Amino acid sequence: MFYTNCNHISVLLDEAIQALNINSTGVYIDGTFGVGGHSKLILSRLAKQGRLLAIDRDWISVKIGEFIAKQDSRFTMIHNVFSKMNKYVENMGLIGAVDGILLDLGMSTLQLNDYSRGFSFMRDGLLDMRMDVSSGQSASEWLSKASLENIAWVLKTFGEERFSKNIAKAIVAERRYKPFTSAIALSKLICDTIPYRNMHKHPATKSFLAIRMYINDELKEIIRVLNDALVMLSPKGRLVVISFNSLEDRLVKYFIREHSCVVSVPSKLPLTNYQIFSKYKNECQLKNMGKLTPSKQEIKRNVRARSAILRYAEKLIL
Repeated sequence: MFYTNCNHISVLLDEAIQALNINSTGVYIDGTFGVGGHSKLILSRLAKQGRLLAIDRDWISVKIGEFIAKQDSRFTMIHNVFSKMNKYVENMGLIGAVDGILLDLGMSTLQLNDYSRGFSFMRDGLLDMRMDVSSGQSASEWLSKASLENIAWVLKTFGEERFSKNIAKAIVAERRYKPFTSAIALSKLICDTIPYRNMHKHPATKSFLAIRMYINDELKEIIRVLNDALVMLSPKGRLVVISFNSLEDRLVKYFIREHSCVVSVPSKLPLTNYQIFSKYKNECQLKNMGKLTPSKQEIKRNVRARSAILRYAEKLIL
């Protein structure tokens, strides 16, 4: 099967599975299947009664998952955005019965290494950037008609790019002569526009990240799935999220913080934990289990891991 030589290394693989605290007969969701690194390790921990649902919007990933599903009846592969997983969970009668949800945000190495998709600013390819090439507008289509103000806003909001206005002006000026269809052409334009060079980061990194996140509606997707996770998880079920940039991580951090129970109660007040949680049940739905980052050894093996942060929480029994 072609996925075996895609050179993908799952980041924080063992840590993510440990954070899920797997029950061998439980129900789990891999919300970002990719090439199946996390899914295969989860399956190895499940008994015959266990179940794993995986979802991905990328058709190549779906084909990989379908190949595994044909060999393992415990596994179900779904093609969709992960914000729609609650619909499948509801149809299967599993609302409130999911023991763990894993989200490994961002791109897979499979997508990044496929230069024809336009995700990489290092090699040429069609400037597409859609995770699901069967729907939505491509990056090239958006850049051909977006206003200068909209382009600048996207670069600033999603990429935190300090030179967003300069880059937007250069894009609008250049597209009058020819449309942006090449990833390397956009990368070169950004490099030529930015006056300041970060020795640790390619000049086009933030802009490519911003355009990709906007085209795929990634932040809204994260917000939707996090909110749905509260309903899908069973008591003591785990939510595990690996993020790779500050915007993603802040969303996850604040979500867990908002729904975690940190209540100060006078020591002599005669209230049980159940009574405290019941009083604050709208806020107290999760227990914050903390965060994990890659070891120096993992970063040395896989440079992509350097920005990864894993945060996890457990749903409270109310």
